Amino acid sequence: MGAFEQVNSKVVRCPISPQSAVLSRRGAMLGYTGDVRFRPVHGQGTGLGGAVGAVMASESAPTMVAEGSGSVLYGHRGLHLTVLDLRGEGLVVEADRLLAHSAGLQTGVQFLGQGGLRNVVRGAVTGQGLFTTSISGTGSVALLSHGGAFPLTVSPGEPVGVDPQAYVAHTGAVQVDLSAKVGWREAVGRGSGEAFQLKLTGSGTVYVQASEQKL
Repeated sequence: MGAFEQVNSKVVRCPISPQSAVLSRRGAMLGYTGDVRFRPVHGQGTGLGGAVGAVMASESAPTMVAEGSGSVLYGHRGLHLTVLDLRGEGLVVEADRLLAHSAGLQTGVQFLGQGGLRNVVRGAVTGQGLFTTSISGTGSVALLSHGGAFPLTVSPGEPVGVDPQAYVAHTGAVQVDLSAKVGWREAVGRGSGEAFQLKLTGSGTVYVQASEQKL
């Protein structure tokens, strides 16, 4: 299985082989070499029904699979890319930050935080979605960000606070909770995520973009 190659800060090259297809956001292909075929992916089940399934579907970008033999160049709107190579550890990423990943990786839907009112507040006030995408297995992942993403280490007894709109992804055994830094009455109506912080505890790494701008 070939690892993704970062061509520059905004373009990634993904090797394609009969044993290694790549899933990506539809429309992110910039160019390719070799005998590569592209087809849309329909009906990606989340196992969720009703309103929850509808929300998840609205947050997920349409997906394309690249198959065959060759390599594909991907990028999206000139945004910065971060390439991560997973070797069995899990990754949790904001759904709209996911540009491309090895097709052999397992993906699912995960609620960020403890749910209930915290997630409602997070979606309504910070502008972030209610769901994230969980990825596990062995393969490569390309993530999108404004201004690039940098890692922060989360260690036992040393929690990390992150602006919700700057959060990109995290790996490891990390618990994510939303904490209000001002009173609820003061927070209502604010467009900025600064009234709230994501508090990460446990052991792992969180990736933070160099901007509070959403994609």
